[in-house]
Amino acid sequence: MANRIITITRQYGSGGREIGQKLAERLGIEFYDNKLLDIAAGDSGIHKNHFEQNDERRTNSFLYLLSTTYGQGGVPFDDTLFFAQLNAIQKIASEQSCVIIGRCADYALRDFNNVANLFISAPFEDRVKRAVEVYNIDEKHAADYVRRIDKQRTSYYNYYADKRWGSPQNYQLCLDSSALGIDGSVDIIADFLDRYFGK
Repeated sequence: MANRIITITRQYGSGGREIGQKLAERLGIEFYDNKLLDIAAGDSGIHKNHFEQNDERRTNSFLYLLSTTYGQGGVPFDDTLFFAQLNAIQKIASEQSCVIIGRCADYALRDFNNVANLFISAPFEDRVKRAVEVYNIDEKHAADYVRRIDKQRTSYYNYYADKRWGSPQNYQLCLDSSALGIDGSVDIIADFLDRYFGK
């Protein structure tokens, strides 16, 4: 049976990571979030700290881009990190069924078969509340923090992909996680995947 790959793009605070983790457990397949960075670092020879510091965001400073190149081709370091992650995503997808969180995985796997791309959202107020209660973001700054992370993810995705972050036509399923909660969302997605991939 061909590998079945689920990519999850998510708004910050929507619970997309937790949904992905629980979904992978239910399906009995691997879950890739930060573990993906380990693989990209190991395969590329670039220290993992660089991937963590630039995770799903681009540095827009012109001076930074001029001063941080990697390799003989003079490729901006941000781009080098992106392509290392893209290679890791493609390698993982060719070897096993899995759930992959963020990092333009839907774009990286655009030529692969048996991929279901999901987008998880939630109302802004719910996401701010989750940022405070689950991620321990200072309540005073939580709203601004949520906006900033969404902006970073949007900018990163729109720069590297030939699609727009969050546009419904990019995904097989878009889901508001606040409608049924984390576990209810997992139920809906699992049912959808049964139908989408075929049992």
